[in-house]
Order: sequence, then structure tokens, then C-alpha cells
Amino acid sequence: MSEPDRWIEDWLSRPRFAVYLADADGDPTLALARYGWNARAAAAFHHDLGHLEVALRNAYDRALSSRDRAGDPHWVHAPERHFPRQMRKGRRGPYDANHTTRKKITEAVSAAAEHSGTDQPAPGKVIAELNLGFWRYLTVNRHDQLWRTHLHRTFPQGTKRIDVRDRVDQLHSLRNRVAHHEPLLQLPLAVRHRDLLAVAGLLSPRLRDHIADHSPVPAVLADRP
Repeated sequence: MSEPDRWIEDWLSRPRFAVYLADADGDPTLALARYGWNARAAAAFHHDLGHLEVALRNAYDRALSSRDRAGDPHWVHAPERHFPRQMRKGRRGPYDANHTTRKKITEAVSAAAEHSGTDQPAPGKVIAELNLGFWRYLTVNRHDQLWRTHLHRTFPQGTKRIDVRDRVDQLHSLRNRVAHHEPLLQLPLAVRHRDLLAVAGLLSPRLRDHIADHSPVPAVLADRP
């Protein structure tokens, strides 16, 4: 790289910029243009993923609350209702398979309490503290019973848990790359966007249409330098 272009490596770091240089066959001008495009693609997906994440968490909350009786505390304030102690055998001995899930909920309650200044934050405040990784985890094999009793209600009849799991897994991985400003150059972004719209369509066809109609993703994908 020529001396006038060293500022780019100072900005991005040599290893980070090397990814874009390799993709651009060593052309620093094209590499920088693709870095800018990568940022635009990340922002576009962040827009659509945000819409989907909010829809997914609210739909799962409704499903998890669907069999509550009058006077029952909301499940975020009674996490053992859906995530009771579940002992499994592991290589290092017995472990509680639901311990981490309950811990994440407890941490979300604490964060919501701190932000709202109350010891009993509103359930919606707690749910907003639980990230996409938490909701993604609810469709893994371990929670098949939860799917059968509650979460299947979120989707059209006949929807398979594994199909939702696989698509949301891919979208969660993409969201993490977007959040950490990682390269998206080699990802099948058009496929991931179809996954996003497919999950949205399972939640609500009108939501799917709304996201598709207002999505910045197709224009950004078509504008790759």
C-alpha cells in the first residue's frame, strides 16, 4: 500500500482492511468502496432485523403467557414456570440445563429495574432487555416440549420447529456480524434476507409485506461496487 493510503490501515487496522483488499484483488480504492458498501449493507439489515426481533419477542411472549391464569405473575417474574430445574448428565457431572436461561431472565429483570427505578419492572421492559440470542435459543432441540405446549401457537399450523430454528439461527449469526461491524462480503445476503422475510411471514403476512415494502436491503445489495 502506498504511503498516502496508510491512513486507511491506521483507521481500520491492517488485518481488517486486508479482508477488503483481498476481495478487491488488491485495489485499495475498490476495497475502501466495498468497506463503505459493507457498512451500508449492515445498516440496512440492522433496520429489517430490528423489526423482526421486536415481532418475534412479542409473539413468543404472547405464546408463553397464553395459558396464564388470573393472578399469575408474568413469566419473566416467575422464570421457573417455563424453565424449571432440569438436570442432565454432562461430561463434568450433572448440570441444570435451564440454569443459564433463568439467569438471563433474572439479569434482564435487574437491568429493567435499574433503568425504570422500580423493583418490579413492567414485563415489557424486561422483554426488551432479552436479546435475539435468548429468543433464538427457545427453539433449540432442548426446548422441544416448550414448542409443543406454547411456541407452536406463534406460527401457522404445521410449521416445524426445526425450520424456525434454522432460519433464526442464521439471522442471529448475521445480526452478530452486523453488530460487530464484521465483513458481510462472502455471506449469501440475498438468501438471508429471504430467511428474514420468511420468518416475518410466519409471524404475520402483513408484517412480512411491510418489511419488504420498506426494506433498504434490496437497493443496497444491487449497489455493491
